[in-house]
Amino acid sequence: MLTDPVFRDRIGPLLRIAPEGGVGLPGRVDCVLLSHLHADHLDLPSLRDVAGLARVVTPYPSGAWLERRGVGDVHEIRPGEEVGVGGVRVLATPALHDRRRYPLGPAADPVGYLVSGARPVYFAGDTDLFEAMAELRGRVAVALLPVWGWGPRLGPGHLDPERAAKAAALIAPEVAIPIHWGTFASRLPGGRMADPTLPAREFVRFAGRYAPSVRIRVCAPGERVEL
Repeated sequence: MLTDPVFRDRIGPLLRIAPEGGVGLPGRVDCVLLSHLHADHLDLPSLRDVAGLARVVTPYPSGAWLERRGVGDVHEIRPGEEVGVGGVRVLATPALHDRRRYPLGPAADPVGYLVSGARPVYFAGDTDLFEAMAELRGRVAVALLPVWGWGPRLGPGHLDPERAAKAAALIAPEVAIPIHWGTFASRLPGGRMADPTLPAREFVRFAGRYAPSVRIRVCAPGERVEL
């Protein structure tokens, strides 16, 4: 499964800063999970690379918009709905994030995903902290939690390292992996963080305070982790 795949080196003002390698299709792809419609998460050229190879699960109502742009086998989903992919179940969970695609694209409610196989995995997508995350407590083995964005400032609808650590405390997974850091920076003035590893390191520090029973595994962009 791929989550919000972006294979390109540039998206608008964003430039890939992660080390080379690990970009592109990782082999067989059965399913793509799209969390929301923003261009740094729903990248049409990247989706066309997997069109016809994998089912694309996307927030409602963006399916027709994707199909008109060359993305096939699309399944729309709302928070609370479920879809089967092979031997696993994929449940869409709520997320707090801007639902619009700028400047003229559609709008759809952002989601996270709980993938229930032998080891349930929660992919939060882009979201802010909210108390209902606690409803996932006891249901998640591995939580993929965003800890920043792509610039030195963070707008509403995102988790920073401290709020991500609080999310880990609410969810209480066995393992939490910080994501959404160290991959892209803006080419606009002031758009690059001085130390792109800082969000992940700060998440480790805050998790020790708020969620000491959760194991943290930091996987840098391009690296793999086996659990």
